[in-house]
Amino acid sequence: MRFTFCPLFSGSGGNALFIGAGNTRILIDAGLSGRTVSEALNSIGVLPETLNGILVTHEHSDHVKGVGILSRKYHLPIYANARTWAAMERQLGAVSPALHREFETGDSFYIGDFSVMPFAIPHDAADPVGFRVFCGARSVATATDMGFFSPKVLDALSGVDLLVLESNHDIDMLRANEHYSSALKARILGRHGHLSNVACAEALWQLYQTGVRHAVLGHLSHENNTPELALRTVCEAMEAHGLEISRDISVDMAWRDHVGGVYELE
Repeated sequence: MRFTFCPLFSGSGGNALFIGAGNTRILIDAGLSGRTVSEALNSIGVLPETLNGILVTHEHSDHVKGVGILSRKYHLPIYANARTWAAMERQLGAVSPALHREFETGDSFYIGDFSVMPFAIPHDAADPVGFRVFCGARSVATATDMGFFSPKVLDALSGVDLLVLESNHDIDMLRANEHYSSALKARILGRHGHLSNVACAEALWQLYQTGVRHAVLGHLSHENNTPELALRTVCEAMEAHGLEISRDISVDMAWRDHVGGVYELE
């Protein structure tokens, strides 16, 4: 069965990730307008009304802005843990009880052909999670919005075939940013903030040793990073470990302002 994975958008301005296989299609987050997400899905040949649901990582607006609108328009179930539901309900607006789905962090559940494993991540939200989605012997995942790469996250992602991994900021750019307060900088750099390019590279090296061979860098800051800098930092770190990019490991980019690549696993 062909497994399709597409980071529609990934960045501090909004996030949405599509995963499909067979007759099962899901979104992870919808942090842009309903129209923007719908148009992005249409651009890769997916009708929004054919989705089986929207999975929510956490309640921040760049992950839930379009969730309620899409659910109401296309009658889509919304999947989140109890604390995230409580934190995001006001932002979502009215959601039919029939479309309310609740899971326990750490407990796998099924949606059509998929087995979904939600795992805890360290971030300043009510009960934030990443997701690893299995279909047969293959799996894909998203792991962004993390203050640090914990051993539990490493275990949850061990051997995944393909994942979006956070490469949020360049530390020097962030520290030099005159538009950010000291408190905001401390939040981003803290244990419940976001992964830097250097931290992303360190995480990817740990993941490589578990069998991971393909990562897509995501959730880049608009002001404190560039795609070129993120890619260069991560690729140079991999090469310093003796790896050859494209031969030993593939590193791609998810984009803030346009639909990312469509990846297919057999």
